[in-house]
Amino acid sequence: MENNIMRIGFIGAGKMATALARGFINSNICAASDILASDVQESARKSFEKETSAHTTDSNQKIAEFAKTIILAVKPQNVGTVLNQIKDYISENHLLISIAAGIKISFIESLVPAGTRVIRVMPNTPALAGCGASAYAPGKSATKSDEELTHKLLSSVGIAVKVNEELLDAITGLSGSGPAYIYLVIEAMSDGGVAAGLPRDIATKLAAATVMGAAKMVLETGLHPGQLKDMVTSPGGTTIEGLHELEKSAVRAAFINAVRAATEKSKILSKGTSKS
Repeated sequence: MENNIMRIGFIGAGKMATALARGFINSNICAASDILASDVQESARKSFEKETSAHTTDSNQKIAEFAKTIILAVKPQNVGTVLNQIKDYISENHLLISIAAGIKISFIESLVPAGTRVIRVMPNTPALAGCGASAYAPGKSATKSDEELTHKLLSSVGIAVKVNEELLDAITGLSGSGPAYIYLVIEAMSDGGVAAGLPRDIATKLAAATVMGAAKMVLETGLHPGQLKDMVTSPGGTTIEGLHELEKSAVRAAFINAVRAATEKSKILSKGTSKS
């Protein structure tokens, strides 16, 4: 692989770009000197440099000149403007990875030269802690090598799965928005601990660690969540009493509805970004 292929450019130097860059560097995918990020905000550039030791610029064109792998990490409403700025610097030798929420591959492909390799990604914020859950969908010109590289990059900050693009709205509703649902769970469990007499700091720490531990059990054992639930639930015990209260409050249905509602909202937001 040519050296400049592993040069990675970020257009947008916010928190998600910073998290990804740190993951790439910590996983030895590339060195800090192989990364360049652009951003219109000086504060974002300074923060990116401090967190990654990589260089930054205020020129999006320089990113296309520097790297053959470009990660588009700007707000969705700015994607069109950015692509118009760099389209004359993009060729079929570039791989464009977009993490802009709701922006369809067809929209991106319509604004860059024909044959540009595009992959759309839906990451989530736990990537900031190296525990991300990302999904990616390749565009019509993306190669198998592009998919493998994208998987490798995303895996440096968590887990990554390949899906068809039409499933990315559901991914958004589940893992994209999902961390907020779980923060609500942690906060509520902490409130319950406080109500039962625990100090707030201890209650929050125990609630967060419990959620993290339960998630690791699902991922590492491969057992169905229902099986793991039953392993904790003794006849006539405390856990079944707690579960009974959750079922009376229709918590299960509430989570299902939350994922479905967020999915539908994602579909609405992404309308108008497709090109026939």
